[in-house]
Amino acid sequence: MLRSMYSGISGMKNFQTKLDVIGNNIANVNTYGYKKGRVTFQDIVSQQISGASAATANKGGINPKQVGLGAQLSSIDTIHTQGSLQTTGRPLDLSLSGDGFFMVQEGTTNLFTRAGNMYLDNEGTLVNSNGLKLQGKQADADNNALTADIGEMKIPTDAQSFSIGSDGRVSYINNEGDLKLAGQIMIAKFPNPGGLQKVGDNLFQETNNSGYIDPNNDGTFAPPQLNEPGESGSGSIVSGTLEMSNVDLSEEFTEMITAQRGFQANTRIITTSDEILQELVNLKR
Repeated sequence: MLRSMYSGISGMKNFQTKLDVIGNNIANVNTYGYKKGRVTFQDIVSQQISGASAATANKGGINPKQVGLGAQLSSIDTIHTQGSLQTTGRPLDLSLSGDGFFMVQEGTTNLFTRAGNMYLDNEGTLVNSNGLKLQGKQADADNNALTADIGEMKIPTDAQSFSIGSDGRVSYINNEGDLKLAGQIMIAKFPNPGGLQKVGDNLFQETNNSGYIDPNNDGTFAPPQLNEPGESGSGSIVSGTLEMSNVDLSEEFTEMITAQRGFQANTRIITTSDEILQELVNLKR
């Protein structure tokens, strides 16, 4: 069989994957906190026809002769660029202006998100849309100061009002008219956010390449670096806004056209190779 046929097949498979990623990006164009994906390719090993030779006193050097055997996926990246902020005016809608993630907890598992549409449950606990509890510094027993403990944050159900500052401090007015603290939202920051794994529901999970794992060489994950909003390179919180998807439709449609034409060109390679094989078969009549 001709090598070009298998090269064309590898190209078709790659562009199918590229179209899958583009389709997912477009489907999530209005998903809060969504980070778009990107596909890159690389060539497969080339078949050596002849090697290179060095120059001699009587003859110059000769370059190697190689035939490529197609393309393969190089990476499917998550692009963590800042999305635009949409004003909602709802005090529990939070966005991050800068790097980092909100940390929520499911059981004992820490998960991370850029989607800041938060809610209060029936006990006054700050949760996301799936009921996972938002994590931050907890307040002391008198709700007058912050502690070093990280956990859930609660606003009393009889509070008159509450607010969330750009530094993540959650304050409320109790039923006696006094200003109290419910806690401070902390921001998780990773050395390599591109190494996080998407687990659905606008959530990310730590992986072996995101950072802050296995510090004791015992196979366990360590908590990420938790910063106060606006500190140590972490983004600040903008209350009353939500971060939109960073998908650019004009870019996605352009990439879609490129992928479509690339797929079409590879099918033409297969068709041409098939015609050549047919001519070879027809040599014997």
